[in-house]
Amino acid sequence: MSSAHHRHLAVLALASAVAALAACSPSGPSSGAAGAGRSQDVTLSVWSWRTEDVAAYTAIFAVYEKEHPGTKIDFTSFKNTEYNLILTTGLAGSKGPDVAQVRSYGQLQPTIASKSLLPLDGVVDLSSWDANVVKSAKGKDDGKLYAVPLAQQTLQMFYNKDIFAENGLTPPTTWAEFMTANETLKNHGVTPIAVGAKDSWTLPIVHQVLAAPRFGGSVFEKAVATGQKTFNDPDWVASVDVVNALKPYLPESAVGVAYTDAQILFTSGKAAMFPGGSFELGFFEKQNPGLKMGVFEVPAPQGSPSTAPTTTGYADGAFGVSAKSDAQDASKELVKWMATKEFGQLVADKVKQLSAVPGVSYSDPLLKQMADNYAKNPTPYLLLVDFRYGTPSGTDLLGTGVQEMLLGKKDASAISTDLQTGVSQWFKPTP
Repeated sequence: MSSAHHRHLAVLALASAVAALAACSPSGPSSGAAGAGRSQDVTLSVWSWRTEDVAAYTAIFAVYEKEHPGTKIDFTSFKNTEYNLILTTGLAGSKGPDVAQVRSYGQLQPTIASKSLLPLDGVVDLSSWDANVVKSAKGKDDGKLYAVPLAQQTLQMFYNKDIFAENGLTPPTTWAEFMTANETLKNHGVTPIAVGAKDSWTLPIVHQVLAAPRFGGSVFEKAVATGQKTFNDPDWVASVDVVNALKPYLPESAVGVAYTDAQILFTSGKAAMFPGGSFELGFFEKQNPGLKMGVFEVPAPQGSPSTAPTTTGYADGAFGVSAKSDAQDASKELVKWMATKEFGQLVADKVKQLSAVPGVSYSDPLLKQMADNYAKNPTPYLLLVDFRYGTPSGTDLLGTGVQEMLLGKKDASAISTDLQTGVSQWFKPTP
């Protein structure tokens, strides 16, 4: 994630990208028209925003090709910050994909509303899946299923085991221990927490990792969803202020540090910790195979409604069939396979992500720990799961708000008021 969340694409860059795709999307004349049978070979174009996973998906789709003679998969990935606009343009014309990786929850709704995807009810059976995961791929208005969820992401703190050992530290189990660790690392010339605040989409994730227990986690989610509480609640305001209190332990001038710069700070050993998602694991391991990583749940900050730590979880990404694909039967076959345990296990083993498919096992010890932590102490990624169904979205509001806080322009109370005012334009509590 999961996932990235912005749409910054210049007109010339978009035109160039779309023109360059004409040769590979969607399925060409060899595909056969939808409903016309499979009398000849088919090449399915699959689009994704995961440029870092090209090798993994190539290997995964090779398994499918071997099991489905005559079907070839043309996997194409795009820069994550440009993908939304590229996909929207592609699905609206004749040069889009057959199967597209799509966003989840509220970010999926515009794609559904444009009638760009085929409903998959009756094509795949997700009745045994986690309800919150399935919700991520459904239309909010019609309740139909439009994609097969790919992954479950968790949010937690990564840490460098060697740096911790060199400084006599172990994963903290209390907030006091966490603050002591930050101070010790800073005093020894190590950036304690790598955060790329230049990319505002990362900051709601940072807030969840550092402060979900402070606002009350899933208990607060239920209260705000039913109108019992708002984002002006003192516990929520205090949770935002936690991020500000940790500013001395972030990279210097953090708002000028990009997300990719923060990743490099961590993988190069210049920063000891990285608050991020399970989706980071595969990239971190590729960047520095020798990096000895661990993960831990940040202890509950002082004043939290509950002293228990939490691991945040959400569904991230899904694959749907383009309504304009001229190989719809073959495309449906592919997404049906994506709902199988075989595909889920390949995602776990090769993409190094937590699969959305039930019953998948994890050989990677960190993935297993993340899955186990979430099973024990689950909480939703509140602003993504519940507050991305309208404009302005909760994540956008908090992301830009925290940037302003780190720059000294606003305090936690003002940011929380802006958040409440913004989402109130479209969010209506359900008592």
